[in-house]
Amino acid sequence: MPLPLITDPAFYLVAIPAVLLMGVSKSGFGAGFGSLAVPMMALVVSVPEAAAILMPVLLVMDLLGMAAFRNDFDRSLLKFLVPFGMLGIVMGTVLFKVLNAQTVAGLVGAFTLLFLAQRLLFPPQPGSAPPPRWLGALLTTTSGFTSFIAHAGGPPVAAYVIPLKLTPLKFTATMAFFFFVVNLSKWIPYAWLGLLDGRNMATSLVLLPLAPVGVWVGVRLARRIEPTLFYRFIYTGMFLTGVKLLWDALAPR
Repeated sequence: MPLPLITDPAFYLVAIPAVLLMGVSKSGFGAGFGSLAVPMMALVVSVPEAAAILMPVLLVMDLLGMAAFRNDFDRSLLKFLVPFGMLGIVMGTVLFKVLNAQTVAGLVGAFTLLFLAQRLLFPPQPGSAPPPRWLGALLTTTSGFTSFIAHAGGPPVAAYVIPLKLTPLKFTATMAFFFFVVNLSKWIPYAWLGLLDGRNMATSLVLLPLAPVGVWVGVRLARRIEPTLFYRFIYTGMFLTGVKLLWDALAPR
């Protein structure tokens, strides 16, 4: 008979910092770091199990983020992003049992590093045009898909939204509302796929009190940081995320 929750101390040594890191990222500060949570937890449990355990934690973090930034999101941008995010969720549901999660993570990592290289080699000029809408549609669909597979949806959508040059607060708020809708839409497919079992949900409840701690720290930082430094942290988070995800995909097993 399976245990009612995970009791291995090694799991919590990895899961606790992973959840705190995701909470800080959910506030918008260090966006991209949150994508490291599943790869970190995959050191001690399977990728699908890690993704399922984080579902209730993500819901609480999303609600806290929305409450903190409820007056600051970009409504027109959100209306554009959400439908394509939902398309990605549908694709993730259909392909979940076909694609290897490590392969998807590797693709996300490679794309993230390519985006950062492009920004470094060809930095945007003042007054440069925003990315085309078709690219935004593609990246946001990718975000919904990778979010469903491994909760790694941050880097693709950030690659589209960052060049729009939103203020830190508007960027953070818009991402908070977008990922609330994306993560909420995962619940029925995850249940249908058999991932939301009692053991995973009980383990998630143990980790749940950490959710507001990480979000609170990130919100305080996001409201006080200068835009230039804010985006430097985003780029750093995306770089570390890209390296970690790509390494996980290429490392011998």
